[in-house]
Amino acid sequence: MTGTVHPKTAEEVKVFLLTENRLLRDTLARLLAKRAEITVVGVSGSFETAKGEILASTGNVVLLDDCEASFIEVLLEEDPTVKVLLFGMDEDDEAFIEAVQLGISGYVLKEASASEIVSAVRAAARGEATLPPQLLMGLVKHLQKTRREKGDCAENGVTAQKSLTPRQLQLVQLVAEGLTNKEIAANLNLSQFTVKNHLRRVMRQVEAASRHDAVDVLRASGQLSAR
Repeated sequence: MTGTVHPKTAEEVKVFLLTENRLLRDTLARLLAKRAEITVVGVSGSFETAKGEILASTGNVVLLDDCEASFIEVLLEEDPTVKVLLFGMDEDDEAFIEAVQLGISGYVLKEASASEIVSAVRAAARGEATLPPQLLMGLVKHLQKTRREKGDCAENGVTAQKSLTPRQLQLVQLVAEGLTNKEIAANLNLSQFTVKNHLRRVMRQVEAASRHDAVDVLRASGQLSAR
């Protein structure tokens, strides 16, 4: 039997929509509201106030167009039953891997159609993941590399320090040259939030308080050009 929505699933598809773009927010809210099995229980354009609104709502699927790591971490820590679905995302291996590590239930690329977003929402409510096939191999390789590194650490009795990827070093080099996140995004054909997430990861890895501190740390370690 096809085309039938299970009654239990229909009751559980309750969506909270969070995106700063008002036009996108209104369009998606109308789109989702037209689906009989989906209820939009909240809409917000502010990450600063949305967490409380989400936790107070009855929603179990949160639809975001920005991989705000700290927001997602806190939200899932306070309510692990919430399913976080990212849409409008870049086809970027590192951003995708970080999103998976944060605990997201879906990662929908920017070229996805409206029907694909709706399908991903339904899947999240059923406890299923929606992930881009073209990015899964990057995740597989990351897991394989992580396992090898753990094996090396166990054999050597030491903790291996994470090395930066070529893309991360490229981003930090542009920071060192004085470019803003917006300029870096334009230079590398990435979105600003992807650049921000890359730099946040770098800062965590080198234990830097700011992007400029990260530049100093990497220059001192010889990983970054002193130009």
